[in-house]
Amino acid sequence: MTPWRWIVGLMLVAVLAAFGWHWVAQDPGYVLVHWRGTNVQMTLVTLVVMLVVAWALVTALVALIRWPFGAFTRRQRRQSRRRFAEGLVSLVEGRHAEAERDLNRAARYPSLRGPALLAAAEAAERHGERTRALETLDAAAQETPRAARVLRARLLRRGDKPADAVTLLAPEAGSAALTPAGWVEFAEASLDVGDARGAMRALEPLQKSGELGARAYAELESRVIAAYIASAPDGASLASLWSQLPKGQRRLPAAVDAYARHAARHGQTMAAMDEIETALRREWSPTLVTAYGAMGAEDIEQRLRRAEAWVDTHPNDAALLTALGRMCVRVRLWGKARPYLERALAIAPSADAWEALGDVYLGEQQPELAQRCYRNALALSRGGVAEALPEHRGRRIDTRVTAVEERDQHGVPRLSP
Repeated sequence: MTPWRWIVGLMLVAVLAAFGWHWVAQDPGYVLVHWRGTNVQMTLVTLVVMLVVAWALVTALVALIRWPFGAFTRRQRRQSRRRFAEGLVSLVEGRHAEAERDLNRAARYPSLRGPALLAAAEAAERHGERTRALETLDAAAQETPRAARVLRARLLRRGDKPADAVTLLAPEAGSAALTPAGWVEFAEASLDVGDARGAMRALEPLQKSGELGARAYAELESRVIAAYIASAPDGASLASLWSQLPKGQRRLPAAVDAYARHAARHGQTMAAMDEIETALRREWSPTLVTAYGAMGAEDIEQRLRRAEAWVDTHPNDAALLTALGRMCVRVRLWGKARPYLERALAIAPSADAWEALGDVYLGEQQPELAQRCYRNALALSRGGVAEALPEHRGRRIDTRVTAVEERDQHGVPRLSP
């Protein structure tokens, strides 16, 4: 409370005390107590003060008598809190057996029993004692049933039993009574069992709660929608599913990528091209450019011309250069594909670019160089390091950043980052 509020409060108390004393002074009252021939006379104010003092003395006496009996309870409470804190620290530090022991001891105090048992179950599961973890959750369910149910679903999912986790959470999911963590577990378990439609049910409550965080929610939403799109069995159902998605979800790069790849598999290349091109006009995405270049040989020349036009505005995008190289390979333009792929590898080496360059050398009847490229692609895909080709050791590829003027939606040039 700020000082001026204290001053105002004290002034009000003083004013009330002054008016009260003036009111009592006019007529303090009269009380007569007669008991076995003894008369006691006093004012009403005196009697009230005596009663308040007597009440205070009795309260202090009761507290003094109870103090020795509460010492043991207070000691147990302090020890439980200390063990609970030490158990959580041990859990974070990875000393799971020690954490489980301290947390089980902390659970003896009633107010800490629920959270301590939950943490003890987590420690037991991390220690490899899955059976004991589930038994601990049975006890925790008596104190915190919803939290124990969510943690049990998480342990089941970690133990490769996602179907059991879905079954456990399904009743609350049906009544929309799951907590945010419960919705996350329900979505993840549904994805693990291939039920993308069930995972979609978790997106709306998670978005409304806002508890997952923007980045984590965007990552989960992208995976769920991509799986939902991939679950369409044929082209007609895919088109229907795509049209029913909200506009915001259809604009996600992961959703457009999944739709385009799935539509191309069902022979709907034109629809896939339209969606990718529309999305790229709205916002540039290397992921969608990669999908654009991997859609097969249908309408390859039209796609190649469109992608070549993008180089003017995105000359330093390795994904675009790789996609151009792969499309040139499909139409056997070996000499045109090589500069694109070499520049892409010089800017940002990738397994796809090395594989496409291997296809170029294979088409040019240079199997030794092709094999080296394929080995580099395999090495990069496994986290290794690529080796330079013999003919590249003495050559320098121009990887200088090409300056491109970018403008915002109002036509104002943007400053270079």
